[in-house]
Amino acid sequence: MKKVLFATTALVATAGVAAADVTFSGYGRFGVRYVDNGVTDSTDVTSRFRLQIDATAESDAGVTIGARVRLEGEERDAAVGSRPQFNGVRYFARSGGLEVGVGNIFGALEFMPGMYPIDLGLTGHSYDYTAYNFRGDAYQSGSLGSAGANGVEVLYSAGDFSAHLSASERGGVDRIAAHVAYSWNGWTFALAGQDSDVASDTEFAASVGGSFGIADVTLAYADNGTAGDHVVLTGRFDVGAATDIEVYVADADYWEDTGFGIDFNHDMGGGTSLRGGISTGGSMSSVADSGTQVDLGVRFNF
Repeated sequence: MKKVLFATTALVATAGVAAADVTFSGYGRFGVRYVDNGVTDSTDVTSRFRLQIDATAESDAGVTIGARVRLEGEERDAAVGSRPQFNGVRYFARSGGLEVGVGNIFGALEFMPGMYPIDLGLTGHSYDYTAYNFRGDAYQSGSLGSAGANGVEVLYSAGDFSAHLSASERGGVDRIAAHVAYSWNGWTFALAGQDSDVASDTEFAASVGGSFGIADVTLAYADNGTAGDHVVLTGRFDVGAATDIEVYVADADYWEDTGFGIDFNHDMGGGTSLRGGISTGGSMSSVADSGTQVDLGVRFNF
C-alpha cells in the first residue's frame, strides 16, 4: 500500500484542517480461466486491475471525513466496448467506533461477517459461498451502486460487538437492512435481517465462524425470500508456511445442483501470490458462466 500525504503550504493554511491524506491501494491479477456450462466450453485469458483511492481529512475535533473511489478494468470490458472506469463514490464521517456513510454504500448484508469467508482461486469463481447471494445493497466496484440513490448507512463497533444499518431507495425499490455481530473466544457470531420491496431479496441471514486449530471454518445461512434458502460451509487449511487450501460446499433452493469448490493460494512474498481453483455446480450471475470453472494465475497487491 502506497500513501501520499498532501501537506502543502496551501493545505496547511486552510482553516480547520488538522490532517489530510490520500491513500492508493489495490491489486492486479492475470491468468487463464476455463468454463464449461454443459453446452459450450472455453479457455480464455482473465485479468483485472483495481486501483482504490481513499481520501480523508481530520477536523480539529478529531472527526475523520473522507471518501473512497475505485478505478477498475478487466478483460471482459473489451467485450462490451467499455474501458476501465471509476465507480460511484462512498463518502463517510468517522469518530471513534461510529461511522456514517452515504453514496455507494457497503451494505449491511454485504459487510456482514461470514458472507465472504474465502476468496476462491484467482477470480472468485461464482461466489456460490456468499449466502445472501447479492440480494441486497453492496459496494459496487464497476458501477454507481447506491451513489446518488440515497444510499446511507451507520456502522458502530465497541470491543467485540459491532452493528451495521443500511438503507437505500433506487428505481422505486426501498431496502433497509441491519446486522449485529459479536466475537467470543475466537469465534464470531452474526445475525442480519432486511426489509425490501423485492420479493427475492434476502430476509434473514446468520453466520458463525472460527478456528478448530487446524482449520478456519464458517457456516452461513440466508433466507433469500421467494428464491429460497442458501447454506454454505467453508474451510481454510494451512498446508505449509506459505500455502493454504480453501474449500466450500454450498446448496440453494434455486440451484439444480449443490456447489463445490477447492483452491490453493501460495504466497510468493512481496505482496505476490500464485492462485488457482476449481468449482462446479451451483449457479453464476449468467448462464454462460455456470457449470464448471478452473482458473490459475498470479495476483499482486499494492
